[in-house]
Amino acid sequence: METAPTSVLVAALVALLAVMAFSSGTEVAMLGVNRYRIRHKAEAGHRRARLLEALLARPDDWLGVNVVILATSSVFASQVATILAQRIGYDLAVPVAGILLVVVMIVLCELAPKAYAALHAESVSLASARINRALLALARPLLWLTNRLAHGFLRLFGVVKPDRSGHTLSAEELRMRVTEASPLLPSRHRQMLLSILDLERATVNDIMIPRQEISGIDLEERWEDILEILRHTPHTRLPVFRGELDRIVGLLHMKRVAQELARGTLSRERLGEIAESREPYFVPEGTSLTTQLTHFQRNRRRMAFVVDEYGDIVGLVTLEDLLEEIVGEFTTDPATLLHKDVHEESPGIYIVNASATLRALNRSLGWPLPTDGPKTLNGLLLERLETIPEPGVSVRIGDQEFEVLQIGDNAIRTVRVRTIATAGE
Repeated sequence: METAPTSVLVAALVALLAVMAFSSGTEVAMLGVNRYRIRHKAEAGHRRARLLEALLARPDDWLGVNVVILATSSVFASQVATILAQRIGYDLAVPVAGILLVVVMIVLCELAPKAYAALHAESVSLASARINRALLALARPLLWLTNRLAHGFLRLFGVVKPDRSGHTLSAEELRMRVTEASPLLPSRHRQMLLSILDLERATVNDIMIPRQEISGIDLEERWEDILEILRHTPHTRLPVFRGELDRIVGLLHMKRVAQELARGTLSRERLGEIAESREPYFVPEGTSLTTQLTHFQRNRRRMAFVVDEYGDIVGLVTLEDLLEEIVGEFTTDPATLLHKDVHEESPGIYIVNASATLRALNRSLGWPLPTDGPKTLNGLLLERLETIPEPGVSVRIGDQEFEVLQIGDNAIRTVRVRTIATAGE
């Protein structure tokens, strides 16, 4: 090497620096590339994407090749620069050349290519895929030896090669991916995906209709009252019971009732027979929404009664309530943004049905009400007040002030809510 012409050494030094820049840049690009976009392109038939996906599946190989190339190039570049400096003949030529080489390597071979590759990870990775495959094939014998030595050294300290299945995303990591993809996804689609991920966290208690809010037919009521309920109910299915909800008979489909009314054969006994033909479906409280959705699908049911540890009915969950957790509230007016239990009295002031769930209020109004305790607004207010209040009593929770408007059956029925500006706003 010392007898080589100066022009050859200069060309060799430039080539070595270019190889170092290439290795540094492609390493950052392949580490930062979106693997899911590459997989999508590979499945669509993109050849370079297929090649890149195969490389990404074995990170130890191409990372090892990069390490070998960088180490080899830096060593030979230092030797070539030293020889060129010695040919200059000045006393300080060697240390000055060393300093200049360090600056060039840091700026042109490390920072600049890495910064560019980080900004254009996909294009750099795809463009360099074939070159990296060729380098991997050439360096495989040396790579096998270096990998063996490295893993053997790590095993001395108890470090073992990780399982590749550890690269799968957790629910939280997937949530972050969806959130970061906001410029690429419509806001409604993004919210639906996030809602699906949230189903595992929520239970039927979070969305169920409380026991006292369940509409049904008591067969022990007067026949005229029963007919009045049948004529005016907005529901297509109603639970039928005797005396109290826990003595449930079955479920009544209004289509069957309409047929009996048309024939003139509807009676109290016939109503009970129709209800008994459809047995009620019970689920334990605390069932996750993902599990309940599967149960609805498997059992071909649209509603289920939630029971506590003693077997008492505490609420009712419907398929519609569960789907609203994913797609939002169903409404005939697309311009309606508020929840069905929320009515805007004036800007910033709302009249709210206290039986509404805290999750629904937080989602529709953007409130930060706590959801780790009571599930409904009524339950939250009673917990904070520690008594059944009189109308007119107010309580503040966070930035919201709640004024009790109506009380009924030992529960808060409606409240007026206003947001109070915090200091400094």
